[in-house]
Amino acid sequence: MAIYDVGHPAYGVHDIDASLAFYAKLGIHEGFRRTKEDGSLWLLYLHVGGDRFIELFPGGPATNEKGPATSRSYRHLCLLSDDIEADVARLTEAGIVFDTPIKFGSFNNQQAWLSDPDGNSIELMQIEPDSAQGLIGSGKQSTYP
Repeated sequence: MAIYDVGHPAYGVHDIDASLAFYAKLGIHEGFRRTKEDGSLWLLYLHVGGDRFIELFPGGPATNEKGPATSRSYRHLCLLSDDIEADVARLTEAGIVFDTPIKFGSFNNQQAWLSDPDGNSIELMQIEPDSAQGLIGSGKQSTYP
């Protein structure tokens, strides 16, 4: 037995409808939900693709100004893209505002950053074949210098 993958990130969100609308623009839609005995929403899962989900809980705190990343335990959610330029153009057209333009990150992957309605940072990343993730994921290297 071994830990082999990430199950899902889970977030408390302030406005569930705003979060659903935001993630729908990213092409990520509700997969299923659970309610409490009184019929109120307990949680819902957004389906990213395959067996990948994001779990949302209603009743999260109101959106606050972002503090420095070093003062928070949550840093970001990374969503993978196979065509980052097309995805950024499509999402911009859909009204998503990016915090950064597309750039190459420290491990040679292309990335662009945005925030969800609760101010949570999201990295949109395209893994490049010569990046740390690309080389190790393909088995071409076991470590990255």
